[in-house]
Amino acid sequence: VLETLVHNAAVVAQHLTNVGRRSALARTAHLFLELMTRLERIGSVTRNSYECPLTQYDLADALGLTPIHVNRMLRELRERKFLEFRQGHVRVLDQQGLTKFAGFEQEYVDG
Repeated sequence: VLETLVHNAAVVAQHLTNVGRRSALARTAHLFLELMTRLERIGSVTRNSYECPLTQYDLADALGLTPIHVNRMLRELRERKFLEFRQGHVRVLDQQGLTKFAGFEQEYVDG
């Protein structure tokens, strides 16, 4: 029980940091990395690619952004050659660069 509480606290802390301290672009990058990490655990990532049925409206709600802003963030991530998001499919092009840019630490997901 204590381990679960500690893990949940770590997840909440990351989400609060996302909203309060990260730029919109870093938040977007962080979300895609978190999704990839969680999907890797269940074997749903192939060659740094995974299915993501979320729409830009869904992403906007999750990130606290407008759909138009999400569209701009996706374009910028693509232009920086970090990732591509097209038709419900994410392909991470530069995982190391994206991880560093987003300040992503996988340990909080793993618990």
